[in-house]
Amino acid sequence: MITVHHLNNSRSQRILWLLEELGLPYEIWRYQRDPKTMLAPASLCEVHPLGKSPVVTDGTLTLAESGAIVEYLVNQYGGGRLAPAPGTPERLRYTYWLHYAEGSAMPPLLLKLVFDTIEKSPMPFFVKPIARAISGKAKSAFIVPQIKQHLDYLEGELGKSPWFAGSEFSGADIQMSFPLEAAAARAGLDRSRPRLMDFLARIHARPAYQRALEKGGEYALLG
Repeated sequence: MITVHHLNNSRSQRILWLLEELGLPYEIWRYQRDPKTMLAPASLCEVHPLGKSPVVTDGTLTLAESGAIVEYLVNQYGGGRLAPAPGTPERLRYTYWLHYAEGSAMPPLLLKLVFDTIEKSPMPFFVKPIARAISGKAKSAFIVPQIKQHLDYLEGELGKSPWFAGSEFSGADIQMSFPLEAAAARAGLDRSRPRLMDFLARIHARPAYQRALEKGGEYALLG
């Protein structure tokens, strides 16, 4: 039995979605973020030393990292579904997006979240203007332009095909869902980029996505 170690409001939601798309049986072990720090509980370190989510266990295998999990589940259980045929240009794009989602798209989004949090955090009144000035400069000079560059790039890529790897929905679209949902929730992704917004509408309408949402529970990136 596949077990998903599922943290609320996290990347593990898309693993539940993938399992629903594949029609596989699985169980969920739930973990809650600390309401003050928003960090995962220490009990996740008992599953994997880094204490991050998602983590899946499948028999004696314990696997972390969203891209690796998507690739493993699709290769092991997909039976040719949710991945383009090996050796095709679409398969290369599929592999690219599995890595791009966390390696390129998420870092500036995470930086924005960190600096936004700094601006809102309690601090002595005489420090607050300095912290806000530093944060604002970092965001305006680097973080926001980086996010814009990525969103413009992704909008253009979806002009080439309806899905990220090509004409067919794949695990690459599942992997790309989280950074785009994060961008829509807190980084300015809106109707000015209609292809990306249409992508989000299409994935959110999928029955498997809806089933995963019902099973996964709280997921604040949907607003």
